[in-house]
Amino acid sequence: MNWILIGQIVYSLIVILVIFRVIYDTRSGTKSLAYILFIVFVPFVGMIFYFSFGINYRKRKLYSKKMGLDEPLRDRIRNKLNSYSDAIWNSGLTRDNYKNLIQYIRRSGSSPLTANNDVKLFINGEEKFPALLEALEKAQSHIHIEYYIYENDITGNQIADLLINKAKEGIEVRFMYDDFGSRGLGKKFIKKLNDAGVHTAPFYKIKWYAFANRLNYRNHRKIVIIDGTVGFVGGVNISDKYRNDLKGENDLYWRDTHLMITGQATAYLQYLFLCDWNFCSAINFEYSDVYFPDNTKHASIEKEVVQIAASGPDSVQPVIFYSLLEAINSAKQRIYITSPYFIPGESLMDALIIAIQSGLEVKIIVPGVSDSKMVNAAASAYYTELLQYGAKIYKYNKGFVHAKTMVIDDDLAVVGSANMDYRSFELNFEVNAMVYSKDIAKQLTVAFENDLKVAAQIDAQIWLNRPKYIQLWEKMVRLLSPFL
Repeated sequence: MNWILIGQIVYSLIVILVIFRVIYDTRSGTKSLAYILFIVFVPFVGMIFYFSFGINYRKRKLYSKKMGLDEPLRDRIRNKLNSYSDAIWNSGLTRDNYKNLIQYIRRSGSSPLTANNDVKLFINGEEKFPALLEALEKAQSHIHIEYYIYENDITGNQIADLLINKAKEGIEVRFMYDDFGSRGLGKKFIKKLNDAGVHTAPFYKIKWYAFANRLNYRNHRKIVIIDGTVGFVGGVNISDKYRNDLKGENDLYWRDTHLMITGQATAYLQYLFLCDWNFCSAINFEYSDVYFPDNTKHASIEKEVVQIAASGPDSVQPVIFYSLLEAINSAKQRIYITSPYFIPGESLMDALIIAIQSGLEVKIIVPGVSDSKMVNAAASAYYTELLQYGAKIYKYNKGFVHAKTMVIDDDLAVVGSANMDYRSFELNFEVNAMVYSKDIAKQLTVAFENDLKVAAQIDAQIWLNRPKYIQLWEKMVRLLSPFL
């Protein structure tokens, strides 16, 4: 009996069945093709990779359970804020071209439209951390912290010491961290917090038997909520490397952006925290007016209109992806994007090309030197296509640009945790603030223009005339974009 032939036939049948599974279970055609190519051309490893990283956990029991737990709280938030959100919607505080965007986020994510928010824009950690420490010191009721990266360094311990002091004062303190992103914290650090009365929880604790799956789905959010009225959201994690005031002359400069929001918009940040906490903590906590104080007032154009867009493996739709797509489609004059990982996919690429061909100004800032050669190669393939149509792309040279921002025209600013890539759109838990404000949009535009001063514009002609083998390599890596 020819066992080699039998083995080849069995393997071929298995490959065909796995390919059928990929086609059935994967929504994106590009992603399906990437998995299929990997399975066919890399025997065994391709299938192992798919079953480890490629299964669509948006449909799986674990996150279905989380969604079931989230829904009652979502209903309470919706019922509490719906009439207020309707009043803002009908007040005329936002431009008509954002109506579809606002309604989409309201309906798909149940995120209310809120006004009367004070919004402060922070450039880099050296601006954010003093404001955060000051706000934490003023806490009277509770402090909720949720971060992808929290490090046991000067900044991390400075905040931890303050959390410990507040817990000893009787303030409720809950501390949630991504188990992969904050893997360097250590048991002693967590024990120090617990011993002082700080409640801690790792988000989706990584265990050896579920390492690959859990490693692939990360809580990339950076959220702080204080007394249900003050919220922080953006791209700055808790780490010394995000602060340039602690660095020496030869240390890498870190460019990032964050927001402090005081007002009703913090209610949805609070909702996200409660849902994430109840998913990963053994000690749940329920809805209370203490966590959702009534900050609603008569809508005023003197303060900012804000909406929170959030998505992850627990959401029915990729809300952040669709909201960015609709924001680009809403632009009438200009689109300014900053992203450390620019792998937008076909839909966003089409939207940007349409904007360019319609006469809009499209400028994009990306890192001068990426921290991943594969990501850089895949991103470069997208640069090539955009440059052909007239986009202006700049490589940031002062250090590493980690900010995730977008400015649309002169009245919409987007600041959050989501990169413009497949991982943020499909795999990570992310959150963005949509600020419908001329003032914040102007501040973010000024920051963007300042970044252009230390960035080099890619010369389209030189770029498009690079050796063919380099462009071929980049296009080949682009096929792997869903994995990066």
